[in-house]
Amino acid sequence: MGFYILKRLFSLLPVLFGITLLVFGFLHLIPGDPAVVLLGERATPEQLAAVKTQLGLDKPLLVQYLAFLNSLFHFDLGTSIISGIPIADELKVRCPATFELAIAAMMVALIIGIPSGIIAAVRRNSWVDHLTMTGSLLGVSLPVYWLGLLLIYLFAVNLQWLPPSGRISVDAGFTFQPITGFYILDAVLQGNSTALMDGLAHLVLPAITLGTIPLAILARITRSSLLETLSQDYIRTAKAKGVPKFWVVCRHALKNALLPVTTIAGLQFGTLLGGAILTETIFAWPGIGSWIYQGILERDYPVVQGGVIFVAIAFVLVNALIDISYGFIDPRIQLR
Repeated sequence: MGFYILKRLFSLLPVLFGITLLVFGFLHLIPGDPAVVLLGERATPEQLAAVKTQLGLDKPLLVQYLAFLNSLFHFDLGTSIISGIPIADELKVRCPATFELAIAAMMVALIIGIPSGIIAAVRRNSWVDHLTMTGSLLGVSLPVYWLGLLLIYLFAVNLQWLPPSGRISVDAGFTFQPITGFYILDAVLQGNSTALMDGLAHLVLPAITLGTIPLAILARITRSSLLETLSQDYIRTAKAKGVPKFWVVCRHALKNALLPVTTIAGLQFGTLLGGAILTETIFAWPGIGSWIYQGILERDYPVVQGGVIFVAIAFVLVNALIDISYGFIDPRIQLR
């Protein structure tokens, strides 16, 4: 198992190198000049040249890329051109918000998606099956920005049940001091029920919006994987021996159907970390996604590079953990 884990971890190195190359290359293809954004359109050529020299933007792209790699090796993500705040400090503040939203969205997907897929597989070709598959198709098809605005209009504007944006209300924030940056966890640790309920209320709409697509995908994958497992000979043997249907599904079939579901769950969680840009922007969620979006608008290269690299590394590591977990779910994989 140790060799299996090391082999998987070493295989991440070329992936990470490719990510840095793509991020750096695509970022410099974005139209616009950071020096112009920083100084304004009325800046003189001399002023623009001085800023470019200060930021290192006057050097060849290869030299800039090598300097970028050297900074990464020293765990230095640079400093924001616009705010002057180190990228690492911004990530420490915004990372918990993004992870909290991604975890909540993944919980929505797992709690609803997997049971829906199981019921659809057990009740194959019934109205429940057709309803679940139709709902999953709609969930995948709905644009995130449209669904988020629709939920805000319905539950925040019309019904006024939930807040439309932010992580916590001003009133609740007066008596709340974050410890870890994860507001829900901090509220529980402090025993602050007001902040806890307010934080959960702010989390509901963005979590549902972000979790809709993985929910739909997990429901479909769970159904197809479980249907394939239920058609195996050992399942028919268990039924012939008189084992109750509940135990056949839960103890025999479901465990063996978990591998593809685990794969998709890991991929979707990694996707949530990088795909939260629209959701965070719509709900004014102060996470990495909205920060990267603002950096793109302002042509703040260090912000976009640092944010995207961090999200990409998190995505790769999450998938590596899922890959390693295969060896525990199915020990035969270690031999491959």
